[in-house]
Amino acid sequence: MAGTLGEHLTPIGMHILSLPFTPQAVLFDLDGVIIDTEPAYTRFWDSIRQVYFPDDLHFAHTIKGRTLVEILAAYFPDARRQDEVRQALLRFEQQMDFPLIPGALDFVRALRAQGIPTAVVTSSDRDKMQALRDKRPDLLPLFTAVYTAEDAEHSKPAPDCYLNAAARLGADISRCVVFEDSRNGLTAGQRSGAYVVALLTGLSADEVAPLSDAHIADFRGLDHNVAK
Repeated sequence: MAGTLGEHLTPIGMHILSLPFTPQAVLFDLDGVIIDTEPAYTRFWDSIRQVYFPDDLHFAHTIKGRTLVEILAAYFPDARRQDEVRQALLRFEQQMDFPLIPGALDFVRALRAQGIPTAVVTSSDRDKMQALRDKRPDLLPLFTAVYTAEDAEHSKPAPDCYLNAAARLGADISRCVVFEDSRNGLTAGQRSGAYVVALLTGLSADEVAPLSDAHIADFRGLDHNVAK
């Protein structure tokens, strides 16, 4: 979907990006968008790579945005190894701190105050989401809905998750905004027909340009008044 973000200067000189229309819904990926966990996951999956795929230097980046079920099926056909990886990931996530992307909660609260539905649309499974609820019980209730890996037949880069989320919120996907950070996630948003804003939490501006309509470093650079 083509489009550009309006831009103006704040009194302190910071460039603020504005959405080009009032969205019917705003859909957020979770890791690297709401919570700043991508570096930790990269380290985790790279440790898995060193054990099982020492020659695949890009493994941790290739799987970003895919569900655990798909990762296990694609790379760990042996049931014993699947269980080893699953248990290692569970232990890792139970110890995570789930730091927030700067400005994310303020932006979600602003959308809520303006009556705009929001949803988390993540490839994470329910075990991970329970770990997040345990550490940050006030986070997920800020959103209108939360959709996990179990809610879509095909994971990112397929657009299913975003199409399903928009439909369940009663929104036209072409009037929705998707916030994403990974190649698979950005591709899913683009294929869905939504307006896609990339966060530069893992990829560069040049890397996200073909897959997004706009990009921001974090939510401090986004206009909170989205109701036009």
